[in-house]
Amino acid sequence: MKKLLLLLMLFPLHLFAQEAPASEQFWNNLKSHCGKAYEGEITAGGKEGDGFMGEKLVMHVRSCEKNIIRVPFFVGENRSRTWVLTLQDDNRILLKHDHRHEDGTEEDVTQYGGLSSNTGLPNIQIFPADQHTSNMLPLASTNVWWFTLDDTSMTYNLRRIGSDRVFTVKFDLTTEVETPAAPWGYR
Repeated sequence: MKKLLLLLMLFPLHLFAQEAPASEQFWNNLKSHCGKAYEGEITAGGKEGDGFMGEKLVMHVRSCEKNIIRVPFFVGENRSRTWVLTLQDDNRILLKHDHRHEDGTEEDVTQYGGLSSNTGLPNIQIFPADQHTSNMLPLASTNVWWFTLDDTSMTYNLRRIGSDRVFTVKFDLTTEVETPAAPWGYR
């Protein structure tokens, strides 16, 4: 028994502690950017006339509550889009796309997204379309969204399984940009 106590004293207890779930690690990494804004560029799927090409793309990790992170995504002067991430009790993350009109009211197509099917990895979270999305946008039933996050960049990605639809915006986390005005519908 004395040998066991001696061993426990020699080895720090943190060596025996469990690591936080991958989703929580991702969450905390994203939260570390709270209040900061970054410019991005389309790296896949941009098409002339899609409303994104040629526009300044900025994400702003604007609001970090205990279980909700809001990240407005600005496309030029359009401030209608906000990614809302909610950390669930089971350590999965829910992604919703909050779309607003300039007067702050919700657009007809809003609150679509999905719940991660597992805790993911510390640097990637994947969100297959949920039933609400499928009911609202049948063509989006096979959508999968994901974020990647590392020390230098964050990407927002969309892939529609069974089609050639893909869209990726990569944000440079090494250079902050001016904090934009509030997204439509927020103060």
